This record gives sequence, C-alpha cells and structure tokens, in this order.
Amino acid sequence: MANHKSSEKRIRQDKKKTLHNKYYAKTARNAVRKLRAITDKEEAVQMFPKVQKMLDKLAKNNIIHKNKAANIKSGLCAHIQNLG
Repeated sequence: MANHKSSEKRIRQDKKKTLHNKYYAKTARNAVRKLRAITDKEEAVQMFPKVQKMLDKLAKNNIIHKNKAANIKSGLCAHIQNLG
C-alpha cells in the first residue's frame, strides 16, 4: 500500500491513464480487424487513412510502439494491394 499522498495520487492517475489507453488501443485494434475483413478494394482504400491516423496517434503518445504501428500499417497496405 502507498505510504505517501503523492504515491496514492500517482496510483489513481495511473488507473485513469491505463483505462484511457486501453480504450484507444482497443478501438484501433477493432478498426484494423474491420479493415482486414473488408473484401472490397475501394472501401478498404477509403478506410485505410483513418486507421493509419489512429495508429500514428497511438504511436505518438507511446500507447503502442512506433515500429508496431509501422508493421501494422505495412501489413494493411499489403492486404489492400492483394484485394481484387
């Protein structure tokens, strides 16, 4: 248990931040899943910039690693190229 007021506050803040970060990471993951499930190339091309923006924001705020964001974007790009 925390012994100082500041550490109690830090624990409270960390819980809030963790919840906030989980929400945005989960939202982005769902968007990536949705994009991977799309079979229409035009629809996927339209959705890609939105997902790309989400991933870049997460990487910028250190919610996910920048290389992970780059790998996901690269994979999505390849997926879109392979669509009929």
